[in-house]
Amino acid sequence: MIVIETPLPGVLRLQPKVFGDARGFFTESWNARTMADAGLDIAFVQDNHSRSARGVLRGLHYQLQNPQGKLIRVARGTVFDVAVDLRRSSPHFGQWFGTVLSDENMEMLWVPPGFAHGFLTLSDTADFLYKVTSFYDAPSDRSVAWNDPDIAIAWPLDGLTPTLSAKDEAAPRLAAAEVFP
Repeated sequence: MIVIETPLPGVLRLQPKVFGDARGFFTESWNARTMADAGLDIAFVQDNHSRSARGVLRGLHYQLQNPQGKLIRVARGTVFDVAVDLRRSSPHFGQWFGTVLSDENMEMLWVPPGFAHGFLTLSDTADFLYKVTSFYDAPSDRSVAWNDPDIAIAWPLDGLTPTLSAKDEAAPRLAAAEVFP
């Protein structure tokens, strides 16, 4: 496993070992020992799988009272994946990091608690898988506007108008959002 630090401390790009030949490939998408050796001694409680069509934008989501760390990968397709620091005490508050995750690059992204997360589907379809460190908690579920100019995420829309949920359409800007201390 290769661990690559990002400009946002704690958010990590992970490149697993992939063994491939003419038959296909094999990789470990999760191995507690390998992750602990890489400095990520994490306990997960839930695995999630979503499928999205091209142009679907999900996020920016987080849980305020029961924050989730997320280990994210894409099993099919391509997404632009984003983490935003929502810890008011952080010198990186309101800053974002984005990267392309795909079934071809097989990279994973670790987004620790205290960050909002979202993604834009770039392929016709994407199967998005992620492990979380806390169970889903509807009362603490929050979101921030994906297009907040104060965050200024450079989404690779290429002329697309993203498809959003009603929740994401109504998300507040960062200035009005409840955030972490």
